[in-house]
Amino acid sequence: MAVPREPVVGRLEGTLTTWNDERGFGFITPSGGGSTVFVHISAFGHRDARPFTGELLTFERSAGQGGREKATGVKSVALPVPKSSNRAATGRMAVLHTAVPRTAVPRRIPGPANQSPVSYLAILAFIALYVFVSVAWALPYWPIAVYLVMSVLAFFTYASDKAAATAGRWRTSESTLLVLGLLGGWPGSIFAQQRLRHKTRKASFQLAFWGTVLLNIAAFVTLASPSFAALVAHLS
Repeated sequence: MAVPREPVVGRLEGTLTTWNDERGFGFITPSGGGSTVFVHISAFGHRDARPFTGELLTFERSAGQGGREKATGVKSVALPVPKSSNRAATGRMAVLHTAVPRTAVPRRIPGPANQSPVSYLAILAFIALYVFVSVAWALPYWPIAVYLVMSVLAFFTYASDKAAATAGRWRTSESTLLVLGLLGGWPGSIFAQQRLRHKTRKASFQLAFWGTVLLNIAAFVTLASPSFAALVAHLS
């Protein structure tokens, strides 16, 4: 026999119909109809499992930035199991009246660290290339300063994104991380990825990242070459 769910006074019920787990936000479709409501990971408070599409929730509405409504005080719906002297019946009721069984909740299970010493070889190879170019083409000192500054900036940006992911706060976009690498911060990005164990298991990001590394090295060699300097002098 189904046990009716009592409405929670002052709260709305809805389904999480859209969820971007990488960026930590999504949209709730109210059960009573109406437009979807924006929800950020911070609105869920402290909970063991990550939110997931299709999860039944209760929430309150409040005004967000730009007048857009957002959900606050979000809680997962779990119906109480009625008391019964029959343990078997109680077990069946728990299955029937629990909104989402705990085993059905998708969770991020930390995998083994995907550290690769080969990544550090790219930095060593670039140092050797930089020394060769400096000697052969009389490179000035300022390019190495650019690489150092951008690498430090990239490292701390990765660290901030890692902390945000752990705490469920707003994340740094992947495009920002890739641009930092493209502008010369890729050595620091490699150190951050390996030391912090961050962004090493996402194949699509790694493919894009190493693409920016190759583009940066190609640009470095081109801009440092005497041929490029001669071309600039000719055009000017």
